[in-house]
Amino acid sequence: MFEPLYDVSELTHVHFIGYATDQARYDFSIVYTDHFFGKTLVICMQTGRSALLDAHDLTNTDYLQLKFGIANPESAAELSLCLAARIPSLQITDQYE
Repeated sequence: MFEPLYDVSELTHVHFIGYATDQARYDFSIVYTDHFFGKTLVICMQTGRSALLDAHDLTNTDYLQLKFGIANPESAAELSLCLAARIPSLQITDQYE
C-alpha cells in the first residue's frame, strides 16, 4: 500500500528555447511553477535530463555540465548565459503550510 503525499494541479507557463553552438544543438523546456520552492524546472528535450534551477545555480557551470551531460565547460557557460535571461532570482517562499 502507498501513502499519498500530495496531489496538486497547477497552471504553468512553459518556455521553449533552442540554440546552437559550434559543438552542439540544444533544445530546452523551461517550466515556471509555484512548486519546487520557487525553482524553475529545466528539461533538455534531447536527452530528457532535467534539473530544478534558480539564478544562483546558473553560476555553477560544473553542476550544469553534470545535470545535462554537457561535454565541455565552454558549452556549460553558454547554457548558463542563455538561461540567466530566462530564470528568475529565487524568492524564498513556504512550500508547505
